[in-house]
Amino acid sequence: MNILEKPVRVRFAPSPTGRTHIGSARTALYNYLIARQTGGQFILRIEDTDQKRYVSGAEQELIEGLTWLGLDWDEGPEKGGPFAPYRQSERKEIYLDYALQLIENGDAFYCFCTPERLQHVRKEQLRNKERVRYDGTCRRLPANEVNEKIKNGDSRVIRFRMPLEGTITVHDRLRGDITFNNQNLDDYILVKSDGLALYHLAAMVDDHLMGVTHVIRSSEWLSTFGLHAHIIRSFGWVEPEWVHLSVFLKPSGKGKMSKRESSLLMEDGYSIFISDLVELGYLPEAVVNWVALMGWSYDDHTEFFSMEDLIEKFSLSRLNPAPASINFSKLDYFNGLHIRALAVAELAKRLKPVFNSAGYKVNDELLLEVTPLIQERLVVLEDALDRAGFFFEDDVYPDPMDLVGKNMSPEESANAAKEAYRLLANLKTINQITSEIPLRELAEKLGIKAGQLFGIIRVAVTGQKVSPPLFESMELISRDKVLTRIQNAIILLEGLEGKTDF
Repeated sequence: MNILEKPVRVRFAPSPTGRTHIGSARTALYNYLIARQTGGQFILRIEDTDQKRYVSGAEQELIEGLTWLGLDWDEGPEKGGPFAPYRQSERKEIYLDYALQLIENGDAFYCFCTPERLQHVRKEQLRNKERVRYDGTCRRLPANEVNEKIKNGDSRVIRFRMPLEGTITVHDRLRGDITFNNQNLDDYILVKSDGLALYHLAAMVDDHLMGVTHVIRSSEWLSTFGLHAHIIRSFGWVEPEWVHLSVFLKPSGKGKMSKRESSLLMEDGYSIFISDLVELGYLPEAVVNWVALMGWSYDDHTEFFSMEDLIEKFSLSRLNPAPASINFSKLDYFNGLHIRALAVAELAKRLKPVFNSAGYKVNDELLLEVTPLIQERLVVLEDALDRAGFFFEDDVYPDPMDLVGKNMSPEESANAAKEAYRLLANLKTINQITSEIPLRELAEKLGIKAGQLFGIIRVAVTGQKVSPPLFESMELISRDKVLTRIQNAIILLEGLEGKTDF
């Protein structure tokens, strides 16, 4: 049971530094669910102050991915809202004002150290097996020297003045109280020399100004959790409720999943990137269902969830901080479930662009009749190409060897195909009612099993050994095409006659 009663204000705040992956999707989903559940607001905020790592097109991919997943936001870039702008690169002056407040209060200081000096200090610390951190040189500079350097236009950053002693304890919803020794924290940079704030300051300022009540974010921020609490408390602000989600492990369960290993997954037809999952034929409903259960559970047996189910049943209290292994077999399973849960007309609508992209000319009425024949057999939408592509082709080109019936010779198979052609050509319509019994009787007359005859006809009219139900397929293919394809199969079989290398 969810214990959240008041409307929450939550944010999903990604950096456009790469492709949108399932980790980001899960963070966005959990934020979205509690916003919708409580009648609160879901904010999209683009944290793009790290211009060196900025990737062109990443923000657009992110927006398309969230839209595909069905995660609509109440405030954000382009959509606007009471706290616009929602891109941090457009809020530079806001952060600088707050950084200056920290300096005035003695909680931050200007640092004039050059990159070369900092690199030298780092090497010395490593050589001496000391913990790598800022050595505090500029936090000890007298005010007159600081003012002189500023007057001279010396390059500088703004660092947080971390207490040298004591501890800070912060509460995480999943992990309880976490205590940090201040001496193990650093004088982190808050504002770079170009005037752009880093996440540590910008996110805390924005969360405060935008009234964010719950911060649900990746566990990668746990290492600087203490710093963020220090910044908030330096201003005297009320802290949001913190939730640091579990990490994703590789499918093997050994080691944290990383973007670098995604190319290996693609070789097996899987990916951690949302845009790839779209291309691979997964449904957004299935991805949402799958991702939701990597770190959360409703009970010990319920697995199938629609978005409406999740909005109703999701709760922070049932989140699990333990690492979650990525199980792509489970994704396939959920995708099959959600495909079968779709209305036939809706599934046909989603299959049409798949066929069109593969070069098929799709007749909408035919597709609507074909869809029920393959719905139970699809794992991903792309499977429809192999299952049903032959319905939308003028001709099929089976492997001649596949036309040879089980335990039959090419001559026997060709003769069986000729007899089947004669029988079907005398029918006004070809369907299960008109064709199945006569063909079974023909098989008995030929001294073969019905399965042998049906196998030859199946390959002849569909071009493949596995297809939807044979007689329903022949009815949809049309009588003329069925007869033409069997004729072509006979020619292929006759070309094999006399050959013994089977």
